Amino acid sequence: MSDALDLNDIKRRMEGAIQAFKHDLGGLRTGRASASLLEPITIEAYGSEMPINQVANISVPEPRMLSVSVWDKSMVGAVERAIRDSGLGLNPITDGTTLRVPLPELNEQRRKELVKIAHQYAEQARIAVRHVRRDGMDQLKKLEKDSVISQDDSRVLSEKVQKLTDETISEVDKMLAVKESEIMQV
Repeated sequence: MSDALDLNDIKRRMEGAIQAFKHDLGGLRTGRASASLLEPITIEAYGSEMPINQVANISVPEPRMLSVSVWDKSMVGAVERAIRDSGLGLNPITDGTTLRVPLPELNEQRRKELVKIAHQYAEQARIAVRHVRRDGMDQLKKLEKDSVISQDDSRVLSEKVQKLTDETISEVDKMLAVKESEIMQV
């Protein structure tokens, strides 16, 4: 029965949506420094766009400070510019090949903006999960139409796919609630 539809593959794809959501949430500022905050930033380096972690080492020496150690001295200006222009509201201080990035206090308006962004990320994750469900359901309909599985088997499998979908979406909602409380915590 379940040989025809690979539930493990569907589960794996839904977990992939969860992992992508976790990664997106990691980039949102909560008031505490996190190296993942700078990960989405790309640098114009050596004639191409490169992620910041391929030209520098990011560390967290203090709860409200990031330290970016640029490996190539000629790249310091480009890294500093990329951090300033990232839209994260950060203002790096250059000290040789090291950039110190103090994290300013989040005001109420900025916290609300970050919560909205977190909600957008959550909705993207839910949509990805629903796409996986739709693919699974389409696959079931095709298998039933081709007489590979019976109507009863199709109904049982579609209920399993729906249960996986509901569990995954509730996990996304829980993660969103945790991140939202982290962001709003003063």
